[in-house]
Amino acid sequence: MDPNEPGHYPACPLLSVTGLYCPGCGGLRSAHAFVHGDLAAALQSNAPAVVGYLLFAVLWAVWAVRAARGLPVRFDPRPAQLWAFGAVLAVFTVVRNLPFGHWLHP
Repeated sequence: MDPNEPGHYPACPLLSVTGLYCPGCGGLRSAHAFVHGDLAAALQSNAPAVVGYLLFAVLWAVWAVRAARGLPVRFDPRPAQLWAFGAVLAVFTVVRNLPFGHWLHP
């Protein structure tokens, strides 16, 4: 199902109640566009999600190669990296809800 067609998927609860876009708003449309090769639409729907898809693909490939070679597989992010990730999502969420951040709306 195309998530751009209304009526197939429920609306974001935060958007429905408050009118504010959460960091995940547009994520399904972004994934759909990304899988169908429309990178521009994917980035416009939710840019951090596209970065997440690419990061996931790289980490999965590293995991697969290491597992095939019998090497230990471990992903242990440092607290500073987790805080930075959270800060980027927080800034993205705030900016996309400000008047000048309209270009980040899904």
